[in-house]
Amino acid sequence: MPAQVPIPGQPVRGSKSGKPIMALFDLLGRSWALGVLWQLSEGGLTFRALQDRCEMVSPTVLNRRLKELSASGLVARGEDGYALTEAGQELYALLRPFGPWAQSWAAMLNGMDRD
Repeated sequence: MPAQVPIPGQPVRGSKSGKPIMALFDLLGRSWALGVLWQLSEGGLTFRALQDRCEMVSPTVLNRRLKELSASGLVARGEDGYALTEAGQELYALLRPFGPWAQSWAAMLNGMDRD
């Protein structure tokens, strides 16, 4: 794995010990990492299609995230583009409930009186 990819057991952003959860949070906290996982949850996409779905992501950032997510075993590149691996699908299944929760949260915030 490239040195810039968070590796459990090695120091990562926010943790000198590199606990696995902290390595995961470091990886997922990088710009567009969660967006890429979310977009690939519906199936594989080519680089261009993924870039279009990720709105304003630059090709440089998208390429870097794909390399990191691939090195971390969450994304794989195949003949038809990029797709979630089995581990990536498992992670997405854990993240999926955040979608409806975020919708409810947004509705709550929009309904709050603002001074």
